[in-house]
Amino acid sequence: MYDQVADLALTVDDCSFEVRERATSSGFDRATTTVALSGADETGRGEDVTYTNAAHDALADHTVEVAGEYTLDSFSDRLDAAALWPEPPDEERFRHYRRWAFESAALDLALKQADTDLGAALGRSYDPVTFVVSTRLSAPDDDAPPSTDRLDGLLAIHDDLAFKLDPTPDWDEAFVASVADYDIRVVDMKGLYDDGEVAVDADADFYRRVADGLPNALVEDPDLTDETRPVFDGREGRVSWDVPITGVESVENLPFEPDWLNMKPSRCGTVESVLETIAYCEREDIRLYGGGQFELGVGRDHIQALASLCYPDGPNDVAPGGYNDPDAAGDLPASPLSPPADPRGIGTGFD
Repeated sequence: MYDQVADLALTVDDCSFEVRERATSSGFDRATTTVALSGADETGRGEDVTYTNAAHDALADHTVEVAGEYTLDSFSDRLDAAALWPEPPDEERFRHYRRWAFESAALDLALKQADTDLGAALGRSYDPVTFVVSTRLSAPDDDAPPSTDRLDGLLAIHDDLAFKLDPTPDWDEAFVASVADYDIRVVDMKGLYDDGEVAVDADADFYRRVADGLPNALVEDPDLTDETRPVFDGREGRVSWDVPITGVESVENLPFEPDWLNMKPSRCGTVESVLETIAYCEREDIRLYGGGQFELGVGRDHIQALASLCYPDGPNDVAPGGYNDPDAAGDLPASPLSPPADPRGIGTGFD
């Protein structure tokens, strides 16, 4: 797949940044940076989803020298030596997040300068995108017990929504049973994060309650220990991975051959790694669904475009941004999203 775009010609005259910030339903203010590369009367955009808000302010005051004539592949080589970080990131994984912003902006620009779109370049069509709405059911301050009130509020917008949820150990059997009344496609156990504010400790009883009580849901990122591994004996096909997936090698190094993976391009960093990983999974019959990082701008269009071209029917965590608002309401699109009628660049205009 990468060979189909690697030799696209690319002219870069200017690089600029725009910081956005927005409150989320997960109880934090999200900041991202739109990276804009301009040249030959076109502009390509990507989105840096680094989670440290101060890092976005630092980038906004920074200059990245990338002007020149390239192919998409040689521009990626140029980024290897570019000073993308005025200060080292708080976490090494953030290097991939920023790299993806520049790489996706370059891909978007190269496609526009060639007067084409990613679907045409890859020989694929943009199909309607099935999505799930990702949300937490515990209060951000953790003082209140978990509640399905947010699910009910979202279903008031569209009564056929499906969900991806973040279980927490305070989900007892009765609460899991109440959640089972909803269409739950994925549960994210968050067992593989190093961040203490995000990570959920591995617990065999907790994992079993969720896996038994929501038998139709994929179980994402469990921490497989001697105690928790037996929970998934005979149901490995329901286990999916997100945090570890940074390219083909990471897929090959999983504890067992997966049936499902969450494809987040920002975790892979480069266009080459993203497309090689998708192609590898297609060859190995590993099913994919798209994942998001609370994108506030064009990055959400990009994850929707990749889902549309490569895994449109998966439980894609690529819902329109309004679903992440603390009080989601209004005229939000239903699933599936309609593909763009006249795509250009990576492909925007999903509704």
